[in-house]
Amino acid sequence: MNSPANPEPSPMLHIGDQVLTPADAVLRLQRYGMLPALIKELVIDQAIAATTLTLEQSAQALDQFLQANQVTTPEQQQGFLTQRGLAEDDLLALAQRARKLQQYKLDTWGHQVESYFLQRKGHLDRVLYSLIRTRDAGLAQELYFRIKDDGQPLADLARQYSEGQEAQTGGLIGPVELSVPHPALARILSISQPEQLWPPTRVGEWFVVVRLEKFLPARLDDATRQRLIDELFNTWLAEQVQRELQSNAISGVNSLPLNND
Repeated sequence: MNSPANPEPSPMLHIGDQVLTPADAVLRLQRYGMLPALIKELVIDQAIAATTLTLEQSAQALDQFLQANQVTTPEQQQGFLTQRGLAEDDLLALAQRARKLQQYKLDTWGHQVESYFLQRKGHLDRVLYSLIRTRDAGLAQELYFRIKDDGQPLADLARQYSEGQEAQTGGLIGPVELSVPHPALARILSISQPEQLWPPTRVGEWFVVVRLEKFLPARLDDATRQRLIDELFNTWLAEQVQRELQSNAISGVNSLPLNND
């Protein structure tokens, strides 16, 4: 990429007829609730500062970045840069940053994934289940016996009587992770056997008749591994941002005057 060097940024920010000093900008960020986002990016920059890439890795990172952001043509790249107020050289810097962050996550939390997976597995397991819900306890009891004793299809009864969106699918829900349903319902499903039908159970304002159709245990595949690494990283990052917010707190921000208010 051949582009002129970026001009030295001005210490003042000109927005229309407003001129903001760095101190003004910080106060604006706080007032508008944008300071946590800035701190997050600065924490990331500090974390990946020691991470290095080879020339080959940098080239791969740029190609992946362009593909992911759908900016593969010169016209698309120029539009991307103009929209964000960036220079052409910034594309490589952004791509390298993304690759360094991924490497930092892997180096820092990759060895914790197996044990973390075991902690999280109960929430990552997925279930496919059928549900009928109604506010009428008597109707729920009747429907339960019509399924259990009379052999009527749950799907038909769900379409006719269920009061939730599942009526449109014959009561079928999922597959979803066990963390998705109401906790009371998740407990039932977690101890169910496939095709096990449960008597009406109170779940919040509803009486539900539920049957587990299929249990899909979570596997530590590549996608799950990446998800768990991201979870560990995001937990750490949130803690760092909160710590920095507290250590940089400015009392009485809302009462301080800002230029051009």
